[in-house]
Amino acid sequence: MSELVSTRIRTTAGKLGLPHLAEALNPYAQRADEAKMGYLDFLDLVLSEELAVRDDRRFRQGLRLSKLPHHKTLADYDFSFQPDLDPRKVKDLATLSFVETKANAALLGPPGVGKTHIAVALAVAACRAGYSIYFTSLDDMVRNLTAAEAAGRLTSKLGTYLRPSVLVVDEVGYQPLERAEAKISKRYEKGSIILTSNKTFSEWGQVFGDEVLATAILDRLLHHCDVISINGPSYRLKNRIVAIERDTQVA
Repeated sequence: MSELVSTRIRTTAGKLGLPHLAEALNPYAQRADEAKMGYLDFLDLVLSEELAVRDDRRFRQGLRLSKLPHHKTLADYDFSFQPDLDPRKVKDLATLSFVETKANAALLGPPGVGKTHIAVALAVAACRAGYSIYFTSLDDMVRNLTAAEAAGRLTSKLGTYLRPSVLVVDEVGYQPLERAEAKISKRYEKGSIILTSNKTFSEWGQVFGDEVLATAILDRLLHHCDVISINGPSYRLKNRIVAIERDTQVA
């Protein structure tokens, strides 16, 4: 490929918003030459690589805006430490069929069993698949909405929690709330919620301080919802015990 043609293609690629093609043109041309690609195969290569770069850029940007506490995946989750948890149920959720149908997922269990890890892993998978995601604790969400309402910005702030395809609501029930207005229910059949809670659904009246309100929220939340209960030992306690034993051996 002549330098003149290369320059013209790079210029055109830049104008079309294909920066990766402009940067990687020579390696692409070399691969095509070595593989004796036809014109259509070469075009397929270039477009596929450009799309992959864009998807990766979108994925990284989505994670950056998501407020996720970490980016762990299901591959990082030790299912062997929770023998009562059926990995197939979690992996079924990882197919994201519930996100496609704008349904919900609830992960219930005591502190430390890995509920947040699984919720985050599902959110990361959704982001990789092209869905917008956002993470918040219920306490933070209610506090932010209350402050926004007092400042006359409630409608704008609600969009933070209503726009994403997947909203992860962590730690439902860790702190009692005097009255959490049922903002979460506005997502009903408009987008998916993944929530974690250390309370059973029968205890949600205590969490929200209002049995009627809790019933109304649960009615919408559970209409289309996959529920997974994790009742095994605490990962955090396990890691703490390992650390103590290691320090004892060193001493």
